[in-house]
Amino acid sequence: MNTDSGFNSKNDKVIYDITKFTHLDYPNHLAAIFWFSGCNMRCDYCYNKDIVFAKSGNYTFEDALDFLRSRVNLLEGVVLSGGEATLHQLQPFCQAIKALGFLIKLDTNGTNPQMMQKLLEAKLIDYIALDYKAPADKFEQITHSRKYREFSQTLDLLMASDVKFEVRTTLHADLLDEHDINSIIKDLHSRGYEQPYFIQDFRETQNNIGDLKQAKKNFDKSLLLEAKNIIWR
Repeated sequence: MNTDSGFNSKNDKVIYDITKFTHLDYPNHLAAIFWFSGCNMRCDYCYNKDIVFAKSGNYTFEDALDFLRSRVNLLEGVVLSGGEATLHQLQPFCQAIKALGFLIKLDTNGTNPQMMQKLLEAKLIDYIALDYKAPADKFEQITHSRKYREFSQTLDLLMASDVKFEVRTTLHADLLDEHDINSIIKDLHSRGYEQPYFIQDFRETQNNIGDLKQAKKNFDKSLLLEAKNIIWR
């Protein structure tokens, strides 16, 4: 145990890669991205295949903090992404990041409500992007996991909190149809979510987990409910 930082070990390389600058991934802020190794899902459309299957990374928490120390007053925020960042011991890491004066955005699949509750209670996260992978009846098919209940708990935690967050879904029309997206919209509405719902179209890459190509089916946007709340990416 590293008593100075509170992390499991200075030698645990849990961060796969560092994007040193982005003006796109954290709304209205200049930021860096820390890509965490490993994930508890295997979404076929995921383009971060190397990160998802990685057993370890290339940087320790201390490496990441050293980088941030060199970016004080140059960057405004940090994005914790992956993989799935909440599989790791984020609380002491986030405390150290906040001590340096940075805002923190978390990209998450929402399957670790216990970690989310700790981060929310400690007020360590400034913005969250929550992936709503699929409605309950298709969740396992899309994610190859049985984590919908945990995801639902996380969404409830966010709805009850005052943290800023967005909900987003990756759309591959051969996997999710208009009925599926409408099911998500209805669920969000039933929980009181009134913020924009982001739908990002699948983009074909050579490195997605399921080796997916562009969808063969057409997706009819005109069939969607409350289309005015949807922002397409």
